[in-house]
Amino acid sequence: MNLDDVVLASASVAQDRSRLRKTGVLAELLSAAGAAELPVVVAWLSGEIPQGRLGVGWRSIAKLDATPGDAPTLTVTEVDAALTALATATGAGSAGRRTETLRGLMSAATESEQRFLIALLTGELRQGALAGVMTDAIAKASHQPLALVRRAHMLTGSLPATAGLAVLGGADALAGVTLQVGRGVQPMLATPAENLDDALAVLGTDVVVDYKLDGARVQVHRQGSDIKVFTRTLHDVTERVPDIVAVVAELSCESVILDGETLTLDVDGRPRPFQETMSRFGSGFADGAEADVQRVLRPFFFDCLHLDGADLIDRPLSERLAAIDSIAPALRIPSVTAPTPDEARTHFDAALADGHEGVMVKSLSGTYTAGRRGKAWQKVKPVHTFDLVVLAAEWGSGRRRGWLSNLHLGARDSASPDTPIMVGKTFKGLTDELLRWQTEEFPRHEIRRDDHTVYLRPEIVVEIELDGVQRSSRYPGGVALRFARVVRYRPDKTADQADTIETIRGLLK
Repeated sequence: MNLDDVVLASASVAQDRSRLRKTGVLAELLSAAGAAELPVVVAWLSGEIPQGRLGVGWRSIAKLDATPGDAPTLTVTEVDAALTALATATGAGSAGRRTETLRGLMSAATESEQRFLIALLTGELRQGALAGVMTDAIAKASHQPLALVRRAHMLTGSLPATAGLAVLGGADALAGVTLQVGRGVQPMLATPAENLDDALAVLGTDVVVDYKLDGARVQVHRQGSDIKVFTRTLHDVTERVPDIVAVVAELSCESVILDGETLTLDVDGRPRPFQETMSRFGSGFADGAEADVQRVLRPFFFDCLHLDGADLIDRPLSERLAAIDSIAPALRIPSVTAPTPDEARTHFDAALADGHEGVMVKSLSGTYTAGRRGKAWQKVKPVHTFDLVVLAAEWGSGRRRGWLSNLHLGARDSASPDTPIMVGKTFKGLTDELLRWQTEEFPRHEIRRDDHTVYLRPEIVVEIELDGVQRSSRYPGGVALRFARVVRYRPDKTADQADTIETIRGLLK
């Protein structure tokens, strides 16, 4: 298979909003791939590189100054071999070998292939081939039941591996996949609920209501003395979290898989800011940090997928919670079981008062299913809306090419009302109608522009919904919006009626 085939499929998927058509394009490509090419193509179109991080960034690519080829000649196998060479180059002279390998690859690529490779290498490939769409495509290409493919993906934690099993091994290979302690399991996710009453109306009273912690998702595996800790994306971070490993090593069991959250706490037990948890989670302990109680990651568990030889993913949540209680009751996330509506609201209020995000409402009869399947888990968080000023907009890419898309957002500064302070960016919530309107309207307010961005006079007000804010050195106001999305524009408001930076900072925990 040629690289150009993959590039054309990627472009087609990026420009199409229909999940059905995306699935069809991907399935056709996967059907044409050879046995060795299949897992590579699946990984690439999922935005991943089989060899892992290669340490190639925009700066190293820009230095190459590689003139693109006139016609597509590269094959998938050749590109994969080049990426393997980049990943394995070590020792004296390795930097030079890496540069020459990369230059040779880019020089052989056409202009469109170069764009695809640069996006892949820098982690910026965005063509809409999300896990759900790719799973559908694997099922279609292999003519296997979607439910069987989804379950195999959950248990292997790998789309490329699942594709190989489905296409080359068929139903027997997919059905033969079992839960393995030490191999990451795709996590179950929650569906957002409008509010607590809605969540309870859907799930009834046979539920457990957990605190929703503002931490990092962790999946812990233990087989005897061998312990592994995985992130939400199934990256192995065991060496970075000796504090979590030490806690799990003390549990009275031989084998276990636990699902939960971890975060850092103040001395009074309140959660420290999310980015501090993520900084500790990403970097591990520095020398002497073990003595800093506010740097220790505290695990809290809300599910158990395996215990002492028994797989529990197909058991009801009530049994899985009982498994946690049998070995680690003190590590259970704060929760109430089968609460009345008033008891659920009291628990929700307590979660917020304790500095957490909200609550999770879960059906006690539900089984464990990767992704957002059904509504067995629902998350309830307070929603905040603010009126902010549009400072600039970036030109879109892929399907949004030619439209002004990603918004730069600012809050009013009481000390300098004419100069809003930037607090974040977002492109979420923008419909095609809004994109068209922005592209026509924003140039009327333009101050200047560069190749990527149109900068505006601070005149346009937009209503933004967000989950919260966090401290950030990225923006001059010292805060950044979390999960911001556009609700609507506010032509009825002027910039001096926008919310202030002080109001935004008031959400800091």
